[in-house]
Amino acid sequence: MSRPSSSSMDLAGTMKTATHTIMQTAQARGKQDTQSLTQAASVVSAKDLCLTYDASDAPVHALTNVNLDVRKGDFVSFIGPSGCGKTTFLRVIADLERKTSGEITVNGMTPEEARKARAYGYVFQAPALYPWRTIENNIALPLEIMGYAFADQKKRIADALDLVNLSGFEKKFPWQLSGGMQQRASIARALAFDADLLLMDEPFGALDEIVRDHLNEELLKLWARTNKTICFVTHSIPEAVYLSTKIVVMSPRPGRVTDVIDSPLPKERPLDIRESPEFLEIAHRVREGLRSGHSYEH
Repeated sequence: MSRPSSSSMDLAGTMKTATHTIMQTAQARGKQDTQSLTQAASVVSAKDLCLTYDASDAPVHALTNVNLDVRKGDFVSFIGPSGCGKTTFLRVIADLERKTSGEITVNGMTPEEARKARAYGYVFQAPALYPWRTIENNIALPLEIMGYAFADQKKRIADALDLVNLSGFEKKFPWQLSGGMQQRASIARALAFDADLLLMDEPFGALDEIVRDHLNEELLKLWARTNKTICFVTHSIPEAVYLSTKIVVMSPRPGRVTDVIDSPLPKERPLDIRESPEFLEIAHRVREGLRSGHSYEH
């Protein structure tokens, strides 16, 4: 039998190298495609996210190595003591604060791109309604800024008021409404331009327990009707467990995530579910997560 020529051996070697390269490229492309699909499926995606403030005495680590994915339709509550980075994380999503390092995307965009695309609505701790504007004119404010036509504004305002059960109060001024109604008007303003993502920074914290319970029920109904993705900051364990599909437990100094709890509770939740064994078990895990992070010892 004759030996293969050197040219044949060279060709075989070249083909082997080419095949290996193609396989490596395909594997890398497949990995990239998987990562892209994962990122695309996430409304908010944070990877090794850090934010440090410069201070006169020493740097303040507001967020440290936060890794989190918020999926479409999730209701995610962030819980922890003051200074743990809950509000800071929301502000990074909203491009109100800039990360120091790591990655974060909002609907596949940078926070700045998401802000310019009006990809989210933001509800602050206080209603922040202009007292000289009627409720409908307060809700109209972002629509005016975005340049919506007047007829479109009127329809969006009416739809938003209906969602928060404030139809009939559009001509009232903020000072004519209760605190709970003012906060509902603030939520309506965030809903008016129909963003898929709603950021809520402890919106019911200043309200009494009875009003808070009622607004929690109303918020769950609104979430079920709209299928929006909600990121919600709270200090209340019962509120976090009652509202959420996912609970993010945070601890301060440095601000970090100590636990992420997926809730098995059904989407429809009457208030008395808070007395169920399943609810109490989740609440216990949240409380243990806070303790394990030494959240209240700082």
